[in-house]
Amino acid sequence: MTDEILVRVEGRVGRLTLNRPQALHALTTAMCVGMTEALLAWKDDPAVELVLLDHSGERGFCAGGDIRMLAESGAGDGQAARAFFFTEYRLNHLLFEYPKPVLTIMDGVTMGGGVGLAAPSRYRVATERTTYAMPETGIGLFPDVGGGWFLPRMPGHIGLWLALTGARVKAADCELIGMATDFIETGKIEAFKAAVIADPAAVETLLTEYEGDPGRPPLAAHQDEIDRLFGKDSVEAIVAALEAADTDWARDQLKVLATKSPQTLKVAFRQLQLGGQASTFAENMEMEYRVGARVVQRHDFIEGVRAVIVEKDNAPKWNPPTLSGVSEQIIETIFAPLPSAEAWSPLTGL
Repeated sequence: MTDEILVRVEGRVGRLTLNRPQALHALTTAMCVGMTEALLAWKDDPAVELVLLDHSGERGFCAGGDIRMLAESGAGDGQAARAFFFTEYRLNHLLFEYPKPVLTIMDGVTMGGGVGLAAPSRYRVATERTTYAMPETGIGLFPDVGGGWFLPRMPGHIGLWLALTGARVKAADCELIGMATDFIETGKIEAFKAAVIADPAAVETLLTEYEGDPGRPPLAAHQDEIDRLFGKDSVEAIVAALEAADTDWARDQLKVLATKSPQTLKVAFRQLQLGGQASTFAENMEMEYRVGARVVQRHDFIEGVRAVIVEKDNAPKWNPPTLSGVSEQIIETIFAPLPSAEAWSPLTGL
């Protein structure tokens, strides 16, 4: 096993600890392989009753995938990037279909690939340090790792708003949108984990015992506005509705959207449409893999990573630079089926 993921059994609990603190536990292919192998080993092992997924250090649960590697690969033949997506999406699907309860502690930053680990888990614990976001439109990627499934199933059109704007929300909002099932104060997390390891069968009772109050969800004040303005049939119609609304909140959303990749805004919109219609999680992941396999080699992703992560000038030059320039043909090309030999498939035997 890579030391970037700590794998062990404690009592009757299989424990996976993300251990790449210097990179906010950003996922590598090896980390995804390590977690997958452990989960498969524990799946039919009667000695393991529950899986606990957490992180080492103080700095957050998981900031996403190894974006630099993806961009470097995408600038070349894209093979390593596609291998990462293929492996990561199989892990996401394994967690979604896992027969035993998975308890994920989202104590800190939970973005991108971290959401892909947490969202399929049965129990998802937020703390006052939790910050959830799917910020991919800002780097020319898209809200993958199951975003096409989870985001359109959130209340109203909050999921689409989160996907397009990359907005960051805290624990109370995570409970509102269904991302978190429970809230526990950071200071009580270690005691809670020890109690679960001592008696995994009592996990639901322990969640109730340790439950804290995250306060009122700030998003609740904007739910009606989000539903009204983001419940449109195209990204252009959403922008037009925001312009017509002429409120401070609407103007703030327009400023945010103006910084995002127009291509990615349209990709995310289509992704959530298709994911919302998908009958299985695997169907959604197959669609997302098609998109990821292509987007990772397109200009906007490579340019977005340069501007936001590598050179940090935060001035990406998107191409096309406007929504009107992103033709239906571009979107169709990105979403087109892959040859069967290159398509994504879930692990067998689930």
